[in-house]
Amino acid sequence: MLLKELLQKFAYEVLQGSDSIEIAHLQNDSRKVGKNDVFVCVKGAGFDGHDFIEDVCAKKAAAVVVMEDVKAPEGVTIIKTADTRYALACMSADYFGNPAEKLITIGITGTKGKTTTTYMVRSVLESVGIKTGLIGTIETIIGDEVVPAKNTTPESYIVQETFAKMAKAGCKCVVMEVSSQGLMLHRVSGFTFDYGIFTNIEPDHIGPNEHKDFDDYLNCKSMLLKLCRHGIVNMDADFIDRILEGHTCDIETYGVNGDYDFKAKDIHLFTKPGCLCVSYNLTGKKNFPVEIHVPGTFSVYNSLCAIAICSHFTDDIEKIQKALLNVKVKGRVEIIPISKRFTIMIDYAHNAMSLESLLTSLKQYHPKRLVTIFGCGGNRSRDRRFEMGEVSSRLSDFTIVTSDNPRFEDPMDIINDIIVGVNKADGAYVIVPDRKDAIRYSILHAQDGDVIILAGKGHEDYQEIKGVKYPMDERVLIHEIIEEDEVKAVL
Repeated sequence: MLLKELLQKFAYEVLQGSDSIEIAHLQNDSRKVGKNDVFVCVKGAGFDGHDFIEDVCAKKAAAVVVMEDVKAPEGVTIIKTADTRYALACMSADYFGNPAEKLITIGITGTKGKTTTTYMVRSVLESVGIKTGLIGTIETIIGDEVVPAKNTTPESYIVQETFAKMAKAGCKCVVMEVSSQGLMLHRVSGFTFDYGIFTNIEPDHIGPNEHKDFDDYLNCKSMLLKLCRHGIVNMDADFIDRILEGHTCDIETYGVNGDYDFKAKDIHLFTKPGCLCVSYNLTGKKNFPVEIHVPGTFSVYNSLCAIAICSHFTDDIEKIQKALLNVKVKGRVEIIPISKRFTIMIDYAHNAMSLESLLTSLKQYHPKRLVTIFGCGGNRSRDRRFEMGEVSSRLSDFTIVTSDNPRFEDPMDIINDIIVGVNKADGAYVIVPDRKDAIRYSILHAQDGDVIILAGKGHEDYQEIKGVKYPMDERVLIHEIIEEDEVKAVL
């Protein structure tokens, strides 16, 4: 194809050569560049594509796209533009034949609820015969192909390549998590979402290589409502007026505390054997009862959001109800049924905000005790350790402090930081550094009616120690533990 066919969606200037040359492939990874390719120089947190121009030219690249003044051998075309990340997104869309136009695209952003809601939506749509792809924190699903995720929202080239694969596989729809980083770094530029969804916002992802402050984080989250045709928003969310400011789409609403298009009334939290549940009556544009076997009031919001989206695709109330009843998401309040005496669950809550939300919701079920097992990641903010320790000590009846991903830190240094936070409240606690031992301890000492939460790892199936990821899946650990004679006696 001609280079200029990939340059139609953004402003640029030709500093050297011609935009009418033939190019073989589009690349943003210098290691993959081959003869007659065009290389887009993208800047990342720890690298700068401009530093590899000499390398790609030696590999006979035909052109480079830059945002700085550079030198390249005569015969190599140099295209300059204001933002190479935006350019990459636009070029990727054209390179793969604009696959988003062959799909119905649903993007979900928010601090919490993205992962669960994407699975709820996919479950409903698949149940009514709409083949639906998924891109998210846990995995990418393309028909029968499942690919573990590296980022919540992949680089724009990968997004467009995935869309193309989905269209080829016969998908009619795609639902994807859209992170604030994904919006800020133009990973979802180059096309318009059919549906853009906002769930909620709380301070998160603020710091080096992320967002400089909450205002920047909020502004990035609000971008989705300028990149979609139809917006669906949680009107109970904090800062909703600012999220809606300047939106360019039509808006549909959901929530609990107002007169919205989709509203939950008569919310009821209850338990079944091995299950913490919630039910409510849906009113507004649709009217029917809903029951979900995922605990907490946050599940009400996630399901309301899913219903609001799926109502544009189906009127089959029975299938919506059944899909929501049966949906389960790996590592998101995932109950592992091992005993009728107590409940044990795995959740990805890995910061104070998500842990507080989870524990507050679970306390509403009035468990005998709320027991929380968690650690914190190494080479990350120490503040997170203090904060999570305080939250667990304040809201849990008993805390078991253990190891998470220590990375390049000594696990006990991390644990000692957590204990500083634990001691800010008055909750009872114990230190069990090995995570498997910590899980075993919780089961051996479980009381009838306990709810035990394994927080922080969620869907992860590894533990990172000194740069190596060792296999460690909490589901596997639990099933190994319950085969031990000592443990069998207490189940």
